[in-house]
Amino acid sequence: MQIPALDLKKQIFPLRKKLDAAIKEVIDRTSFILGEKVEQFERHAADYAGVKYAIGVANGTDAISLGLLAMGIKPGEGVICPAFTYYATAGAAAHIGTIPVFADIDEDTYNISLASVEKILAQKHKIKITAVIPVHLYGMCADMDGILKLARKYKLKVLEDTAQAFGAAYKGKKAGTLGDCGTVSFYPGKNLGAFGDAGLIMTNHQALAQKLKILRNQGNRHQYYHTVLGRNNRMDAIQAAVLDVKLKYLDRWNKARQQVANYYNRNLSGLGIKLPKTADYSTHIYHQYVLSTKISNLSAVNYLHKKGIDSRVFYPVPLHLQPCFQYLGYQKGDFPVAENAARRTFTLPIFPELTKQKKDYIIQSVKELMHG
Repeated sequence: MQIPALDLKKQIFPLRKKLDAAIKEVIDRTSFILGEKVEQFERHAADYAGVKYAIGVANGTDAISLGLLAMGIKPGEGVICPAFTYYATAGAAAHIGTIPVFADIDEDTYNISLASVEKILAQKHKIKITAVIPVHLYGMCADMDGILKLARKYKLKVLEDTAQAFGAAYKGKKAGTLGDCGTVSFYPGKNLGAFGDAGLIMTNHQALAQKLKILRNQGNRHQYYHTVLGRNNRMDAIQAAVLDVKLKYLDRWNKARQQVANYYNRNLSGLGIKLPKTADYSTHIYHQYVLSTKISNLSAVNYLHKKGIDSRVFYPVPLHLQPCFQYLGYQKGDFPVAENAARRTFTLPIFPELTKQKKDYIIQSVKELMHG
């Protein structure tokens, strides 16, 4: 039996006529960059998230860079982010000249550790730390009350990296709407995915939203009048049209993912496996279903691959040990929880269309793995 990590064909098939019609409308109008379709999706995304402004951009990485720029974070200033997440969080900060300052993660949620952040902020630094990026990893929110409390104490801007958690809720508020701004990736494999690259920035601050719209579009306030040094980070209309169709189904898909995760949890408990934890302050939309065992994750993944199960490791090398960040001077052992997660965590396939037969096969295969 072959089981993919995600089956986009099964997701797309029942929506194909609506998606084809939406794409055809863009082609017929020949308005391919920004324009009415992007504005329509921005309105619908803002309404969905319960936020005043949503600004469509080219991808989730650009969203982070633009968010930091619009908040006034300057080259040479420090931006705190977790050592265990996808490269783009820190890479987007580094590419605009800011300095990533890594923090460890919480061993239960895999999100940024408040204790680690506060320890960093309490130290004297050669650089001025002006922002923090909590990542809502795997589909569950970081402890935003704690982050916002530290941000007020140390006068930091807060950018929520919501790339994996669009649709999750923190104490009734949607992820990405609690900080100064929140960024989203619509990479095709996300819970809400485009047919290419696309991203979003959410904020409740009018001035910030206006600045973001200028920055994403070459610094244009009006065409050919460039008020600032902007970038080409615009969302294209075909992606907006696709996302607008799919947005209506997001909650349904997320609920189905939760049902798959609950089925896994019931049937994998008591095996000596660390199952995903849902914090009492957040929902979990299971962008990834992540296990941790005493077995090396690479060994676990290799075993499951032999069984035809597309298990993966997110992420085998924490950011502070990546060659591209060697210049920052971090060493092995600096963030032990992140390093342990990199050795021990691996995923199981999770998507709304996963059948009971395939779920049972995955569960039986994990049991065989654990029993040696």
